[in-house]
Amino acid sequence: MKWSYWIYIAAGIALYIKVLVMPNPAPDFAQSIVEVIVQDSGVSNVVAGIIFRNRLYDTIFEVIVFTIAIMGAYYLLANEKPDRQVYQFTDQPSIVLARLGATIAALVGIELAIRGHLSPGGGFAAGVAGGTAIGLIAITASPEWMQAIYQRWQAATWEKISVLIFIVLSVITLAGVELPHGELGALFSGGVVPLLNLLVAIKVALGSWAVILVFIRYRGLL
Repeated sequence: MKWSYWIYIAAGIALYIKVLVMPNPAPDFAQSIVEVIVQDSGVSNVVAGIIFRNRLYDTIFEVIVFTIAIMGAYYLLANEKPDRQVYQFTDQPSIVLARLGATIAALVGIELAIRGHLSPGGGFAAGVAGGTAIGLIAITASPEWMQAIYQRWQAATWEKISVLIFIVLSVITLAGVELPHGELGALFSGGVVPLLNLLVAIKVALGSWAVILVFIRYRGLL
C-alpha cells in the first residue's frame, strides 16, 4: 500500500502548485455582500444578520450544545459531596470593586441584548456579560442567598422557556415566514432578529448562573 502514500503526496503537491500558479479569481459582484446581507436581514449589524438569519440553522445547534453542557455539569457533579465551606471575599474594597464591576457588566449585557442587532455585539456576548455580572456577585454574596434568588425567580424554568421559544421562532423563520423588517437602523427593525438576539442573551445568562451555582456548591469558590 506504499504507492497510495505517493498518490496522496502527489495530490498535495499538485494542489499546492494549483494555488500558486492558478489562484482563484476575485468574484465580480455588482453589489457588496455586506449590503446584500443588510438588505436581506434588515439589521445594520451584519454579524447579527448572519448568525440569526443566514446561519440560523447552525445557531440553533449552538444553543442546544450550550444547554447540553449545562446538563452535563449537573450530571457529572451529581454524585459528589457539596463543599462544606465556601471562601469568599470579605474585605470591603474587594466587595465594592466586584459589585461595581457586576453593575457595569450587567448594564453592558442589557445594552447588547437590546441593541445587539444595531451595533457590535449580540445575544451570546450579552449573555456572557450577564454571566460575568452574576459571577462577580457570587464571589461576594452568600451561596444560599444566590440559590434562593435563583429558585424564587424560577430562573431554570425561564431558561428552558427561552430555549423553546428560540427554537420555535427559528423553525418558523427557516420555513420562510418573516416579520416586517421595519426601518433600517431603528430599534424595532430586523424582523425576528432582535427577538432571537434577546432570547439567546437570556438563555446564556441564566445558563451561566446555573453553572456558577453548581460549581460553587460542589467545588467551592476560591
